Amino acid sequence: MVKVLAVADEVVEQLWTSYIQQIEVDLILAAGDLPYDYLEHLSNALDRPCVFVPGNHDPDLTGYTNVRGLWTKSGIPTRWPGPAGGVNADGRVVDAAGLRIAGIGGSIRYNRGPNQWTERQQARRVRRMARLAGWRQLRDGRGVDVLLTHSPPKDCGDREDPPHRGFACLHDAVRRLRPPLMLHGHIHPHGEPTPDRQLASTRVVNVVGYHVMEIPSRGQEATDAR
Repeated sequence: MVKVLAVADEVVEQLWTSYIQQIEVDLILAAGDLPYDYLEHLSNALDRPCVFVPGNHDPDLTGYTNVRGLWTKSGIPTRWPGPAGGVNADGRVVDAAGLRIAGIGGSIRYNRGPNQWTERQQARRVRRMARLAGWRQLRDGRGVDVLLTHSPPKDCGDREDPPHRGFACLHDAVRRLRPPLMLHGHIHPHGEPTPDRQLASTRVVNVVGYHVMEIPSRGQEATDAR
């Protein structure tokens, strides 16, 4: 079992206090739209790695490359605007704390802001990421444990207003990767209940705010410890 602090979209004031010391986890998973200094605080306070995907209100992190600790963009040394020590899983497959995490950040395009994609653009990104996951599984036999996204799948906990529509292509991601667990943000509850949903064998969880959960090896059921 890997114990995870999953966060998204809403800063929880309690986690800025000494309460954070009562939380014991192996990994932080962040589903977007949180200040990067908040993610740095959580990672430093818990002394645990943070894997994240960007949301539609986060800075654009595309085009940055890290070679032996030096960040560059277009070949020019620069400062990475992401959280210090954080691992950006957007469009990638990342192994951390014993879990294999596939990430797809961003929301449906509704204006000219960063980290927004049309359905067609996001579908291309999903296909590339799924190929990476397939190659990794062929190499070592391990599938994806967690699909970490900012937006939910279409008609699976999304909203009808344009900025909060889900992506239809995330259904394809679930079908191809078959992860036991999908974590997303973007949809603020505003006091309404957010029940977990099911896509085939994948449990879909809205983690806006924070959740502490135990994520098992594939074939076992994840439990919410909060």
